[in-house]
Amino acid sequence: QVQLVESGGGLVQAGETLRLSCTASGRGFNSLTMAWFRKAPGKEREFVAAISRGGTTTRYADSVKGRSVKGRFTISRDNARSTVYLQMNMLKPEDTAVYYCAADASFAVVTTTTSYDYWGQGTQVTVSS
Repeated sequence: QVQLVESGGGLVQAGETLRLSCTASGRGFNSLTMAWFRKAPGKEREFVAAISRGGTTTRYADSVKGRSVKGRFTISRDNARSTVYLQMNMLKPEDTAVYYCAADASFAVVTTTTSYDYWGQGTQVTVSS
């Protein structure tokens, strides 16, 4: 079993920054692919970003685009701290959602909800205009 606890959500204004954290326990963190999903009111849960066990491979949803100077969200991990992060810059009102951390023991960096076996309780992010 893996336990995931998210933190870092809150209420911010458009254009501001938040960093979400998710700390895992119960299994070797470096054996887990980690991801962030989000669920906005009235919408289905959607993929945001994922990162491989060693942190060398990342994937992002087309709607958020990361890993460039033009990106707004960046996923990273610290295996020594058993923690995955989601750095969110230039936040927009449409980023308002409950953000969930997820973990999977497979090697592949997958993006579908059904691929992840372990989930946190979620942290609310609200962006006002």
